[in-house]
Amino acid sequence: MGMATIVLFFVYTWGLGFTVTSFIKNSENFLERNLMRIGIGAGVFIILGVLLNLFRIPLDWKVFFVLSLAYPIYSFLKKRKSEEPNQKSRFRLTKSNIGILIVLFIFLISLYMYAGGAFKYPYLEDDDPWAYAISTKYVAIEKTLNEPANFHFKFIDPYPPSYSLIMGVLHQTTSSLMWTLKFFNALIISLGIIFFYFFAKEFTKSRNKALFSTFVLAIIPCFFTHFIWALSLSVPLFFVSMYYLERIRYDKKSMYVAGLAIAGVFLTQPSMALKIALLFGVYFVIKGLIYRQFLKQIFYSYVFGSLISLLWWFSNGLDMVLRGARAGGGKNTLVAGESLSIINYIQRAFPPSSGTATKAYSFSDFFVAKPYGGINVHVGFGIFISLLLILALVYIIVKYKQAFQKKKVWIPIALAWFILMFLNINSLTFNLPVGFFSFRSWLLLAIPAALFSSLGFWFLLGIGKKCKISGLMILIIVVVGLIATAGYQKYKHNTLPTWPPGVSWTSAEELQGYLWLKTLPPDTNVFVYSTIDQFAVGMDKYSCAWCDNVIEFRKTILDKDLDQLHSFLKSNNYKYVVFSGMGYMHLGEEFGENKTKESIDALLSDISNSTDFRLAHQTQGAAIFEVL
Repeated sequence: MGMATIVLFFVYTWGLGFTVTSFIKNSENFLERNLMRIGIGAGVFIILGVLLNLFRIPLDWKVFFVLSLAYPIYSFLKKRKSEEPNQKSRFRLTKSNIGILIVLFIFLISLYMYAGGAFKYPYLEDDDPWAYAISTKYVAIEKTLNEPANFHFKFIDPYPPSYSLIMGVLHQTTSSLMWTLKFFNALIISLGIIFFYFFAKEFTKSRNKALFSTFVLAIIPCFFTHFIWALSLSVPLFFVSMYYLERIRYDKKSMYVAGLAIAGVFLTQPSMALKIALLFGVYFVIKGLIYRQFLKQIFYSYVFGSLISLLWWFSNGLDMVLRGARAGGGKNTLVAGESLSIINYIQRAFPPSSGTATKAYSFSDFFVAKPYGGINVHVGFGIFISLLLILALVYIIVKYKQAFQKKKVWIPIALAWFILMFLNINSLTFNLPVGFFSFRSWLLLAIPAALFSSLGFWFLLGIGKKCKISGLMILIIVVVGLIATAGYQKYKHNTLPTWPPGVSWTSAEELQGYLWLKTLPPDTNVFVYSTIDQFAVGMDKYSCAWCDNVIEFRKTILDKDLDQLHSFLKSNNYKYVVFSGMGYMHLGEEFGENKTKESIDALLSDISNSTDFRLAHQTQGAAIFEVL
């Protein structure tokens, strides 16, 4: 399913990446050059979508297709006239390419795990993916990022639109929305592992350390589950931006490409963007201190990326930022007109308890990985990764003079990253005055943890060499230990078939009723007798929650009799209508429980005796009627 869309995804990203990297010095390696074009192309896709939307150009897949291939085709035709073949375009089996092929194998295993786990159950997990489903459907159909006047999406406008934008355009060429979300979420996370490798290679200036770090990142439990959310896009774009920031040393013009990736990060998810901005700041300051100079190209990249992101944030997101700061992330909220110092304001806005899964952690939460745990973010390193981190710390202490030299500037940068993210994760553990969606920092903590694992492993190899222990034997023991204490646990957790569908469902029987909708053709018009449609949309059905006529009808829905309901459904081409526990719950919250129950019960009684409806499917939690 969706093979054409998979091909189109790579056409969009590679084509746009080729276009924006055509004016800089790219890697001499054929695989590296083209794989990283996919990474930067994803960032450019986001910016292009925001620009098209700004000028009211429809976000149609054909527009992206033409724009992504325009310059590559022109360049190909131009170079075809050249007499000499381009030697850089040839692939050769070198040591460098062998390492990349290993990374591609890791990518495939990762994709198999994430995608395979996502399709272990026939629904979307937890709650946020259902909200992404309806925003994706809106972008796919309406081809815009602007919300209608009378309807608000959780993840579009003023929320940064990148994830819904990409998924929406991809969904235009696939029949199944659920498949689009599940597969491409897994694909983007897995591509991030490739992008990390090239970033780590430039960062550590060592292919071997980068390869080992990439293996660790792929198996470390706290680096992504297959949960569907925008963070799956923002973190891979962070790797892309860091790669091009590192390549400024080869070509100063790379700062512009890095800036495009940075803009992509800032346009994807707000809380992660702020954390990544902190990591960018640490990178800039520490590298500048050790090099003893103001790194103006890196600074210009930050400014360039930030200015591009303002295309969205200035007009759409400013209100969300201000409201989010006032509401805060926990129980302590700001009161209008309350006068506070800046420190108290930050403490109120970002309490240590912020984040739905934030908690106090123990030593075992880090040291011992479990084959089950959090859905959106799993926790833990595993025993062998923890031991490698301890060895890395020993190395830094014992050989601190070597660790803080220019050629190893990545070590103090990664150390600062680790400390900052570790503190944020433990905002409740250490009773810190502030926290910021602390549990999500596990995803970023995994990055320096993976980098330091290579440092610890090389330190171990040095010890083994002195003790005349075979390096190959050490490698085998460590790899087996890593898989047994981290990789297995991560794989098991991500492929469990028991991930829950979210807390919005009133019963398992209600879910079973909605699952029956999947037996109908994709995009069958289904009206939900409630105030929410995202669950029907998530089951690959069409329900226009944002249409004015639907919104108006629902304002007095309990006052409509059977004839009025049937007339509305027929005139709007709805084929089925769903009654379920969520209808009672959500309408009850709006109109009162007693009125809701009386109205729905009476309506169901009338429908059962009506020739205008036929009972199509029923469970203890849902009744679905065909509109005749």
